[in-house]
Amino acid sequence: MIEVPFPGSDLVHGFWVGLGVVAGLVWYALEKRRLRLHDDRLWVLAGMAVAFGAIGARLLTWPATLDPSRTASLLDWWTLGNRSILAGLVGAWIGVWFGKRLTGYREDTGELFAPAVALAMMIGRVGCLLTENPGTPTGAGWGMTLTAEQAARLGGAPGVGLHPSFLYEIVFHAVALVLLLRWRGRLAPGGLFRLYVAGYALFRFLVEFVRGNEEVWFGLTRPQWFLLAMLPLLIRSVLRVLRTPRTPSLPNPALA
Repeated sequence: MIEVPFPGSDLVHGFWVGLGVVAGLVWYALEKRRLRLHDDRLWVLAGMAVAFGAIGARLLTWPATLDPSRTASLLDWWTLGNRSILAGLVGAWIGVWFGKRLTGYREDTGELFAPAVALAMMIGRVGCLLTENPGTPTGAGWGMTLTAEQAARLGGAPGVGLHPSFLYEIVFHAVALVLLLRWRGRLAPGGLFRLYVAGYALFRFLVEFVRGNEEVWFGLTRPQWFLLAMLPLLIRSVLRVLRTPRTPSLPNPALA
């Protein structure tokens, strides 16, 4: 079994998250170049996605409880509160949506964003793996472990093997990246990104059972309830991909 090497370290966590963002932007630039897209508005959209994603990851987790007495002030939450990947994705989507209306860009950008987001998520989750509560007990002699002091700080179970839930997620995003590269250009506009988000939503719902997050209602965590609320939109999005014939969503580099 392996101990969490940097429990609670904001420096280590921030380094890997920042590295993931930089890697995602570099990939985005390379995809832009591959597709011969020279519209500077695409960088505005990328900047809006990063900015709104960072804000959403923090701000959208603020009302974490229905009991107002247990909810921290917005300032305290912003400086010391939790961050959520799911909330960050929602914030990034809002940023791109707002950026398109601000700049007048109307072409679909899922082909650009999907692989970049998968790469950023894969790298960023390394920071979570190295610093956060790994997950629930495995019930066997394998997994990651926490000392009593680390468990008190991170909220996990001490001295037993814990599911490396963040490692599971890293593997998911790595596999997703390979599939996204294989399928790019083969789906309807927006299809690549929609299928990636739907796949991640399903995976995230399942991995929450070994994640170690607080159960709030009927044995489900807040992320699971959020995903259930989004289920109709996810189903509609996937059905739209399956029913829409493939048409180029971005200029074909061979014709540019």
